[in-house]
Amino acid sequence: MATDKPHLNLVIIGHVDHGKSTLVGRLLLDTGQIEEHVIRKYSEEAATKGKESFALAWVMDKLKEERERGVTIDVAHKRFDTDKYYFTIIDAPGHRDFVKNMITGTSQADAAVLVVAAPEGVMAQTKEHAWLARTLGVNQLIVAINKMDATKPEYDQKRFEEVKTEVSKLIAGIGYKDVPIIPVSAWVGDNVVERKKLSWAEGPTLIEALNNLKVPPKPTDKPLRWPIQDVYSITGVGTVPVGRVETGVIKPGDKIIFLPSTQPKGVIGEVKSVEMHHETIPKAEPGDNVGVNVRGVGKKDIRRGDVAGPVDHPPTVAKTFTARIMVLNHPSVITVGYTPVFHCHTAQVACTFEELLKKFDPRSGAVLEENPQILKTGDAALVKIRPTRPMVIEKAKEFPELGRFAIRDMGQTVAAGVVEDVEPRELK
Repeated sequence: MATDKPHLNLVIIGHVDHGKSTLVGRLLLDTGQIEEHVIRKYSEEAATKGKESFALAWVMDKLKEERERGVTIDVAHKRFDTDKYYFTIIDAPGHRDFVKNMITGTSQADAAVLVVAAPEGVMAQTKEHAWLARTLGVNQLIVAINKMDATKPEYDQKRFEEVKTEVSKLIAGIGYKDVPIIPVSAWVGDNVVERKKLSWAEGPTLIEALNNLKVPPKPTDKPLRWPIQDVYSITGVGTVPVGRVETGVIKPGDKIIFLPSTQPKGVIGEVKSVEMHHETIPKAEPGDNVGVNVRGVGKKDIRRGDVAGPVDHPPTVAKTFTARIMVLNHPSVITVGYTPVFHCHTAQVACTFEELLKKFDPRSGAVLEENPQILKTGDAALVKIRPTRPMVIEKAKEFPELGRFAIRDMGQTVAAGVVEDVEPRELK
């Protein structure tokens, strides 16, 4: 069974048309997740449309519209196994979905594969995706320099070295260390699982690099942070909040406080029992999605978006907070007074931009401007934010899981960010 192996979430990022979907198709094919005959069928179908090289990508892009256009729209979650791990792949089509998945999905990616096409090299989106992955807390990175079959001459080591130098500079600049940079041809299937014409390549194949990733430690030693997804009232049992434990441990007998809750000072209850998949378990750890029977708390006292923590180290309710954001896709400009909806853990709260403190160069992190008047798509900035109602949000350094957020407006993700500092609200 796949689940007996340690699990890792993997996100595939990089510039549009650099072969992300083809690489995913190749990984699934070469690890035995899809049959060769399925690919053959896709190849024939693709050839009739003059798009033969898209066949592997079609494994991911089942939608007819995507086939016609040759672009990825939907986000597909696929599993594959190596001998060491079982992976869930998040094939991130573009900016907006990538960010939304990274922040609001359970797919907090443990690692990213940054795909860079050898003929084109580093492009604008290559830089932005790498920077975003770093901002959003993806600490392990692998670079796949793809389309080595399309260099002139084919499999040109000199071109690989040029792109490698360019990529190395980029990722070092944003703080990644010890990153394997691997030449591959996803289309031909070279140096993904086995080496063929890329015999000159040194270091691991892509699969070997994936096996070298580490499962991040579970933050069980931190204080409990348990964002609430839903609250049930079960006859004969009582109030049962449900959600995924982000840090710490929950066990029977624990006294926990829910904030902000419907009470000004929060609501305190005692854990009676913990359930996962309808079975009682002795304790819940980070990553566990659990229902907890809590004594002393009514269904009306707590709601989705509240966070539970220990009474002696309660979750932080913010009066204001400062954050580093990246504006991904805003139709006009962001100014002081703008009040979109912030999505953080399970909370969705309208928050106001109170101050625009600094504007950064998203590639280098250098300060471009103090107190800018406006922010637009592509800008990175330090901002001060005031929630319109009480919300729990933490410093990303202390609780990364509760210190990341997406900003949504008009049905799209307009920005993403991480919390640098929080000014706590007095609990009256």
